[in-house]
Amino acid sequence: MKSFLLATVGLVALVGIAGPASAADMAVKARPPAPVLAPIYDWTGFYIGANGGWGQSRNCWDFVNDGVFVLGTFAEGCNSRSGGVAGGQIGYRWQANQWVFGVEAQGDWADLSHTRVSLLDPTLSLRTKTDGIGLFTGQIGYAWNAALLYIKGGAAVTSNRFSILDNLNFGAELASASSTRWGGVVGVGFEYGFAPNWSVGLEYDHLFMGDANNTFTIVAPFAAVLNNRVSQDVDMVTLRLNYRFGGYGAPVAARY
Repeated sequence: MKSFLLATVGLVALVGIAGPASAADMAVKARPPAPVLAPIYDWTGFYIGANGGWGQSRNCWDFVNDGVFVLGTFAEGCNSRSGGVAGGQIGYRWQANQWVFGVEAQGDWADLSHTRVSLLDPTLSLRTKTDGIGLFTGQIGYAWNAALLYIKGGAAVTSNRFSILDNLNFGAELASASSTRWGGVVGVGFEYGFAPNWSVGLEYDHLFMGDANNTFTIVAPFAAVLNNRVSQDVDMVTLRLNYRFGGYGAPVAARY
């Protein structure tokens, strides 16, 4: 009996010792690492870029009374001409949450030229040419990470040359007038950041250039002074590539 009791006490003691040891040997469940999300694209910073595309200029001519060659006002009608545009832009944007605000200056060379026979005198032709376009605008947009949709508006300027040609003398230029015109512009664009600091976009702009008066002095064969009034509107569609100076954005980690 005494031996049985001693064996029982020894067994209980052994189990008591083995129990804590086994618990100590159990693996502790590791805390999962905090997930790291993709970097958030940051549109803030200065940028510079290039653009190219298509433009169309619509002009309406009116010859107004000069007391010699034209009495009253003669409507010469309207014409449109389209061609290529290419240039560059520079600007600055800053982002507040998902809203993006910016300012930009853009300059483009243009080749928008058209010639047609005058309705006032079929021996004459009228040529209009726009060879330069400038935009000075503010922007407001909404960003979905690397995607940005924006609208813009501001001032526009165009460089133009108006010519009167002699159809009886192989299109020789009888008179010309150059005009730098100021007006307004509104536009809309979409831009996507395809790589750190690089973005590509598509933009549409409409320019309201209003009316401008020009004076032509013709020496021969009419020896007269012509005054005309020209209205102008311009549409532009351009593909844009921008490089932004600054960081891509910081990664965002989940919090516990």
